[in-house]
Amino acid sequence: MNLTPRVVRIYNADRPDGIDDLDLGLRKTFDPAPQPAVLDPLPLVRTVQDDVALELIEYGRADNLPAALTGKFYIVPLEVALVLHPRRVDLLVTHDAVTTSDGTVIGYRALAQPV
Repeated sequence: MNLTPRVVRIYNADRPDGIDDLDLGLRKTFDPAPQPAVLDPLPLVRTVQDDVALELIEYGRADNLPAALTGKFYIVPLEVALVLHPRRVDLLVTHDAVTTSDGTVIGYRALAQPV
């Protein structure tokens, strides 16, 4: 299940960058869920430093993230996976970006599991 806010396209490992064709080497597409997983910050302390508000925030939970199920993986934003690791080993992130001729990311060659 894709819990990022955008379509995730997975391409063959040998898909070259710099080509604008979205279909060349496309292996799988994951459509986004209606509600992406997002971090739920918990503000702890607020101070002011040089006339700028500075908050100490704890990140430890995510909104819109289903409970872990054996054999099921969720594609999430990198920051969600990093904050919840190692408690959640079912979270995957996009890896090895595929880009067009102007450098726009159109997909990825792999998914990764942060450790």
